[in-house]
Amino acid sequence: MSLHTDPAGGAADSAPDALHAALPDPMSPSWAEEPSAPSPEDAPERSAGWTPATSSGATPEPSPGAAARAERPRRGNGLPMLAVAIVAIVAGSTLFLSGWTLGRQTQLTPGTPVTEAQAWQPFWDSYEAVTQRYAGGPVNREALIQGAIKGMIAALGDPFSQYLTPDEFKQSLSGISGQFSGIGTTVGTIDTNGSNATCSPLSATCRLAVESTIPGSPAERAGLLAGDVIVSIDGTSVDGMTIDQATARIRGPKDTSLTLGIVRGATPPISVAMVRADILTPEVSTKTLAGGSVGYIKLAGFSDQSSIDFAKAVLADVTAGRKALILDLRGNGGGFVTAARDIASQFLATGPVFYEQDASGNLTEVDVEPGGAATDPSIRLVVLVDGGTASASEIVTGALHDRGRATVVGTKTYGKGTVQQWVQLENDSGGFRLTIARWLTPDKVWINRVGITPDIVVTQQPTKPGDDPVLDAGLSALGFGVGGSG
Repeated sequence: MSLHTDPAGGAADSAPDALHAALPDPMSPSWAEEPSAPSPEDAPERSAGWTPATSSGATPEPSPGAAARAERPRRGNGLPMLAVAIVAIVAGSTLFLSGWTLGRQTQLTPGTPVTEAQAWQPFWDSYEAVTQRYAGGPVNREALIQGAIKGMIAALGDPFSQYLTPDEFKQSLSGISGQFSGIGTTVGTIDTNGSNATCSPLSATCRLAVESTIPGSPAERAGLLAGDVIVSIDGTSVDGMTIDQATARIRGPKDTSLTLGIVRGATPPISVAMVRADILTPEVSTKTLAGGSVGYIKLAGFSDQSSIDFAKAVLADVTAGRKALILDLRGNGGGFVTAARDIASQFLATGPVFYEQDASGNLTEVDVEPGGAATDPSIRLVVLVDGGTASASEIVTGALHDRGRATVVGTKTYGKGTVQQWVQLENDSGGFRLTIARWLTPDKVWINRVGITPDIVVTQQPTKPGDDPVLDAGLSALGFGVGGSG
């Protein structure tokens, strides 16, 4: 699972895809460190996509059908500000929080199943005992309610569904906009072999590792490297923490200090000190290759802004007459489902981008948005992927692959095929992200925990700085040799 320790607005997930209603994970497993504005998996990843290290992104826009439900958080004071889909999801929480009367008297309400009242009775008996008989000190009613919600969602056993305190909820949503305060790293979970893993809590077999650092960030200046394992935060071991708890500790206000305990390879742990700063995550970067014949676009997240910037970049290449494009999604953990749809729509004229399947098994086709700049099939396209390509990134990859629009090059993707919705609870009680749907590729394949295998698998590693065997293979697939930037 990949998360950003520096969220910026909503972890859009990597986060939900609701017609301006819910957030994704990140649609993806990727998250950010410190957010600045909401927007979740996932990612959708957030998700379809997301999700955290110290950066992330996501992009919205009304999307048809259920797709519009999943990945976009609403700003506002509580549930009434969220979309109808959220209201339906929150109904259960409303019942849960509405108090004693519903729990103790539903059997008196005509039409209410007796079994439902009986099922809830142990909860209300426990609540009554704690609030009326606990002698260890004052009872904080708000803490009890938050703890109960947390336990209920944790009981699902889903790493992408989780209760968040008010501060955690705001910070997580902040990561999706691409702006945040933190150290500028992307982190994920790995197993003892160093392979990407969906796991929690952190332990000797579920390790928190740096995936990348943002150029010019405190993390890069301090010398953090991809693959560094974070074992402690300000002297406290990360063992037993969830990824959200760890990233919340890494996040923080600008100009505050942070010390990470790092294990690099087989060497003893070292301490790396840095000062947090405001970070603006560059989500779209471009260059030309092969003497200007190939347009290269690197996409780092799926935020509200990223799909707009991406569309401009594609249009610029097409206007310049380039007939070969490379889309680099390596290390992209996802974001808004709507952003994934819009980005795929730059290359697909009509038809499905993905399907969304809700809890009842209903399947909704999510089609392209007309007007993409590079839908002409004479414009050849290669998509670069790796194990960090997740959620919203996999929606785009799956769509372009299944529709025969692109050649996929690299290593197998992460494998996150679920969509999360972010729900804000009333009375400043925090919120939660909940897996509300599966997404399937246009061929109706569910890639969850499986990933997408590239058309051209490239496993060789760089032998010297500047080497990029995956990019080289992508250029070859387009009919070009290794080319420099133009």
